[in-house]
Parts: sequence; C-alpha cells; structure tokens
Amino acid sequence: MSGEQVLIGSIDQGTTSTRFIIYDKQARPIGSHQVEFTQFCPQAGWVEHDPMEIVESVRVCVTKAIDKATADGHNVDSGLKAIGLTNQRETTVVWSKSTGCPLHNAIVWMDVRTTSICRRLEKELQGGRTHFVDTCGLPISTYFSALKLLWLMENVDAVKEAVAKKDALFGTIDTWLIWNLTGGINGGLHVTDVSNASRTMLMNLKTLEWDKPTLETLGIPPEILPKIVSNSEVIGNITTGWPITGIPIAGCLGDQHAAMVGQACRKGEAKSTYGTGAFILLNTGEEAIQSTHGLLSTVAFKLGPDAPANYALEGSIAIAGAAVQWLRDGLGIIKSASEIEELALQVDSTGGVYFVPAFNGLFAPWWRDDARGVCIGITRFTNKCHIARAVLESMCFQVKDVLDSMHKDAGEKGEVKNEKGEFLLRVDGGATVNNLLMQIQADLLGSPVVRPADIETTALGAAYAAGLAVGVWTEDEIFAAGHKTDKATFFHPTLMEELRKKKVDSWCKAVSRTFDLADLSL
Repeated sequence: MSGEQVLIGSIDQGTTSTRFIIYDKQARPIGSHQVEFTQFCPQAGWVEHDPMEIVESVRVCVTKAIDKATADGHNVDSGLKAIGLTNQRETTVVWSKSTGCPLHNAIVWMDVRTTSICRRLEKELQGGRTHFVDTCGLPISTYFSALKLLWLMENVDAVKEAVAKKDALFGTIDTWLIWNLTGGINGGLHVTDVSNASRTMLMNLKTLEWDKPTLETLGIPPEILPKIVSNSEVIGNITTGWPITGIPIAGCLGDQHAAMVGQACRKGEAKSTYGTGAFILLNTGEEAIQSTHGLLSTVAFKLGPDAPANYALEGSIAIAGAAVQWLRDGLGIIKSASEIEELALQVDSTGGVYFVPAFNGLFAPWWRDDARGVCIGITRFTNKCHIARAVLESMCFQVKDVLDSMHKDAGEKGEVKNEKGEFLLRVDGGATVNNLLMQIQADLLGSPVVRPADIETTALGAAYAAGLAVGVWTEDEIFAAGHKTDKATFFHPTLMEELRKKKVDSWCKAVSRTFDLADLSL
C-alpha cells in the first residue's frame, strides 16, 4: 500500500463492548478490533461499568486494530488523519481532576436507582414529570444523566467531598475518554458534544448551552460540567502514551446520533438501531418538535461549529438485544445470540405467547418505571421455540410503538416517502443480521425495512464526522453515500392487515399487564 493512503479511525464505545475501526477514503473498514468489558449489577435495577476498564478497552482495541491493518499492508502511521468517537449515551462518570481517578463506577444509562429522586422532583417541581421538557426536550426519568449525577452527589462521600473542594469533573463516556486521550491530569480537555449534552437534561435545546435555571433548580455546580462543542470539529490531539499520539480527535457523537450520520438520514428520514436497547430517531430538520405522544426531542447532529443543528424525535427502548442475552445467560435456552433465529424459525408463530421485556421498566412511548417483564399466553403447548420467537417479536412491537408515535407527532409533511408512498425504516446494529427479525419488523410495520450492506453505521458515522472536519469528505459526499441502496437488503411486509391488527391489540394487552409490578414481594 502507498504511504499516501488516507485513513480515518473510529472509536465505538458501546454498552457492553468497545471497538476501533479504521476506514479508508472510500469508507471501507480495513482493520478493526473489539473487546467486551464487565457489566456489574450490584443490586436489582442497578447497572455499572468500571471507567478505567473502558479506558483500557480503548487502548487494546486501538493497538490491535492498527496491528491488523499494518499486517495487511496499510501504512497507518502516515495515513491516519483523524479519530472519531461515538459512545453509549447518558452513562455517567464523576472523577477527580487532580488524581484522574473515578470517584465511583460509571452509572449506566439503563440503571434505575434514581427512581426515588425522580419521584421527589416530580412532587417538588411545578411541572411535575415534564418540568424541564420545554428547555431540554426530556421528561424527568431515571434514563438521563442529571439524575445519575444527583444520586452520586447525594450518596457517595467521595463525590460530595470532591465537589466541595472543586476537584470533581462530570462527564458522559465521551467526555471521560476525550479527557484521558488528550492528557488526563496533564492538561486533558474537558469537553462533550451537543448530542451527548442533549441527553443530560441540562442543555438548552435552543441555545445548545448548559441551562442555568436548570442547574440552579437541581443544585448542580456549573464548574463540574464540560465545554459543549459540535459533532464535527478538531477538538484536540491524542497525547503521548497512546498508540496514535498526535492524531486529532475531530468527531464526537452519541451512538444513536452517529448512526443517523452513518445512515445519512436527512430531514424526514428515520433509522432504528438494534443493540442492547433499540433507538429510533426521525430527523426533523432545523426544528425541534415537542412530542405529545411519549417521544423525546433531541439534537440529531451539528456537523461543524458554524453548521446549523438538525434535531430529531427519538424513541428509546431499554431492552432489545439484551433480551436475547437474557435468554442466553439467564435461562440458558440458547448458547449464543446467533442461535435465536434458527430456534425461532422452527415454529411459524409464537403460539399466542407475548413477551414484554420490561426488565427495568419501559421507556418510550410508555415511560413506566413501575413496569416489569411479563410473558403471557403460555399453554402446555408452549416450548422454547415459541419463547424465542416471542422475544424477537417483542423487539419489533416496541419499535412499532415508537414509530406510530412518530407518525402522529411529525405528521404527513414531516416524513419522506418513496415513489410508492411507503415510509422506509433504515436499520442498523448487530441484531439486524437476523433476517427473521427484520422480516417480522417489516410485517408488523406494514412498510419496508432497509438494511445497508455495512450494518455498523454507528462507527461509520463517527468516522464521517471526523473526516468531514479534516477535509477527507464533504457533507454532500457523506449524505449521498446513504442513498446508494444497490447493496442494501429490503424486507417487504407479507402479513395480512387483519392479522397485524390482532397481533398489535394482543401486544398492547400484554404491555398493560406489566404496569405497577415494581413492588412485587421477593
């Protein structure tokens, strides 16, 4: 390979694993490595990560991916122009400015320990659960970072002391990684991007700055917060001690926003990412639409300091692929996640079984943290194949619930349709390799599902943002790339409308059975 090769790297830090992927100028992956890290559940409903293990996972992935690309003849040392970063959102870290050490494990986005804080705020604040919606687009929920930060400030002595001494720094995982990558205690940059900041409950959606009245209401000192930057700009260079010293970090997005860029979602287009959870975003252009049907208003992306912000309606589903992991690790019904498709294909229906994976409550559009998982319709006829198929259907039903809400919020003018009048759902994420899952999704939606040739669009979106900032790609090139559907796979609905309606009615009945179950006796 020539030394003139142009390469872009992408750190993709997810809920259960970290990856580093190196792309060439044609946006083709030429080297990658992935490692899983530990997820701790110290109590029911609590989910934590070790921030230091996440930093180390990045180091390992970068080293191994570079080794692989180099072994294949690519000149990474001279070719790598920039790094993009994408991360699990809402997961919250507080660390010491002076020592660089985390003051507690990271509290993960799906953790529900802040339920009592949410109830307290709902009672104290005039607007109740929706008190901050006009400002940040988000309801009071265990999901968002501000509540996790409050819990740490109220319950962890080390955090209380560090805040009092002005030695505490707060950040989501993007902030934590950038701080470490750019120097840590030796001048590390304390920054976040607009997409991650929009998930904290603390950023004003209109000004794209930290909202002072919100900080005052919650008692959060502004000095512990990072600086907010756009999704595509040179943030700073990677420090010594890392395998890619001196390379600029030039792109940063929350994972779902990165997937929107990777899928090249223009105004009126939507994508669904199927990972641990599932996340559906509809680009609403330069207008932030307030949902009246249980969705969130959020920043989609802002591709440059002077670029306009695109906004999105989002529906977040807490448990999607995590339900498959539960079948594997919790029940032992399957030995690997990939086995679920084969098992589910052994039956042509769920046999009347409906599974609702409300393990830690339900997110959009229900927003019920008192919900718990149920499996109903079980008969003597039911076997593990029916359960497996019901788990796959549960993911698709939840996505349909969110898309139905989006259609109501956005209206006919807010969505782009093809020449046949069909709304296309773009899909990505690891679970989309499951063809049965994708066909079930199309059947339940009654409209086509489009799977790109490269389903890892989260990492690709971060690479695009970084490459855009350093001149490797233009915005036109990036968004044109998303419409090359010659290699995409289309799944068209085959289910009769009458049966679809009956199944949806049964699903809604099953969801209603999950409510008010959080206090069941152990």
